[in-house]
Amino acid sequence: MRNALRRGAGLFAALALSACAERAAFPPAEVPAAYTAEAADFSLLTGWNADAVEQTLPALARSCAMIDRKPPDMTIGSGPLSRPAADWQRACAALPKTATADAARAALAQAFVPYRVAAADGSPNGLFTGYYEAELNGSMFRSPYFPYPVYGRPTDLVERQQDGRKLVGRMKDGRLEPYPTRAEIEAGAIAKTAPVLFWANDLVDLHVAQIQGSAQVRLPDGRRFRIGYGGNNGRPFKGLGRILIDAGLAEPGKTSMPEIRAWLHGHPRQAEGLMQRNPRFIFFRLIQGEGPVGAMGVPLTPARSLAVDPAVVPLGAPVWLETTDPDGRPINRLMAAQDIGGAIKGAVRGDFFWGAGETALAKAGRMKSPGRYYVLIPAPAP
Repeated sequence: MRNALRRGAGLFAALALSACAERAAFPPAEVPAAYTAEAADFSLLTGWNADAVEQTLPALARSCAMIDRKPPDMTIGSGPLSRPAADWQRACAALPKTATADAARAALAQAFVPYRVAAADGSPNGLFTGYYEAELNGSMFRSPYFPYPVYGRPTDLVERQQDGRKLVGRMKDGRLEPYPTRAEIEAGAIAKTAPVLFWANDLVDLHVAQIQGSAQVRLPDGRRFRIGYGGNNGRPFKGLGRILIDAGLAEPGKTSMPEIRAWLHGHPRQAEGLMQRNPRFIFFRLIQGEGPVGAMGVPLTPARSLAVDPAVVPLGAPVWLETTDPDGRPINRLMAAQDIGGAIKGAVRGDFFWGAGETALAKAGRMKSPGRYYVLIPAPAP
């Protein structure tokens, strides 16, 4: 696909100025969400005695394995929910590997205290969306049927901490400059510095895989490979739904992922240019073994792993979630905070991992549910 629209010299001049401005400076630093956290009792958790909480124990065991590697005096989390790693390690040691639902509940109630999280204005209500592990048709070789590169992490990608924020770019004349945008990358800006893991046959599906942060790649001979998040170009994320709404091509409330994907597939001449309005570009890495792997570095568990804003929820924490699925059915269950996402920002915000493939997409792509959560934090030492 190549966008061949021509809108006149005035627009080209404006786009050129915009591109220059984009390259001239890094995106502004993100402001962490302001939030409050109030200790609560387990009796206030809707459905606590009905959930099969033991199903989350394997996910929590994976989180605890990562927490156990941290220095005991290291602080995990930030703000009111931050605690020393030693506290988390003590709580992890109290959790059984397997147990009945009642025994798991008792262990959790002994080791943790639930905290109700609310925004700065005191509201405990927020938004919960869904995500899934995408699928791609791919090839080891480029061809007319497989023309789109699935890039690994570029060799010239540099990440730095400066003034409390992470800068992503590349070195030029001894200075760090912003990394190319999606449009520049798709025009060949990193062809010499980024490895190509696979070649994909569909640019829309590749973009969706980048939004999800993981995918299974199916080769023509039937082999499957798993790829996961390997970095990004440091540019701000803009969702496809917002892009279509801003372009006057979709109405609010009608931008589920299945609807967006269907529209883009049905309008190939417009799709590439529209998708390039999301300047964020994701690089992948090959995943060996179980997956997909979340930001915490552990495989995600369908319907039990949650992506969160790590400025609010400590990665690895158990989270009691109260929301609904896309068909309005209640979800009251214990989750494990094991992932993050470019759009998952705010005091009460989460992304529910549904699993892999089209069945998971049917749920994840339509989920946009109000809800609240309680974050389980280690109880004080006896």
